[in-house]
Amino acid sequence: MMNLFDYEPDRQKNWLPYDGTVNYYDKLLSQSEADFFLNKLLETIQWENDRAVLFGKEIITKRKVAWYGTEPYQYTYSNTTKHALPWTPELLVLKTLVEKETGETFNSCLLNLYHTGEEGMSWHSDAEADLKKDGAIGSLSFGAERKFAFKHKQSKEKVELLLEHGSLLVMKDATQTFWLHRLPPSKKIATPRVNLTFRTIDE
Repeated sequence: MMNLFDYEPDRQKNWLPYDGTVNYYDKLLSQSEADFFLNKLLETIQWENDRAVLFGKEIITKRKVAWYGTEPYQYTYSNTTKHALPWTPELLVLKTLVEKETGETFNSCLLNLYHTGEEGMSWHSDAEADLKKDGAIGSLSFGAERKFAFKHKQSKEKVELLLEHGSLLVMKDATQTFWLHRLPPSKKIATPRVNLTFRTIDE
């Protein structure tokens, strides 16, 4: 008989119906650990406004980003190029934790800071040429709980999850080829969310 109070979320469950793999690891860290890392990341990361070039015009986003890695890797998206900064002690601890949980290895991390729920991310896939094809992306969330959505590029079928403070979401296999994802804005959320996406740059 299953005791509901001992319920462990199924980390092997694939949240996508086909054409890719998404696993949700629920809360990887306790409330106090997650609070500690949220505060450390807000204080120690070299945040800067993201820049994108659309239709020849430079747009500066409200959300902030940072790019870290094992080497000063170049990473190009939205027609802008970043060079990775060396890992901070906290990022190395989190990278090791995500690698241990997933059995994957990562050499870089793109961080996003959403100050309130009004800042989000439109539909896109992480399929830049620099990234390992069909490689895993480990997405750690801190701060405000936010909805996260997937949409199949052909069928338009949608899947939604709620990403909790201290939780891990892993996207791998053909997910980026067949699915878009987004962080929908929400006027109800007034607190920040920090998201770390651990990735593998093809060297």
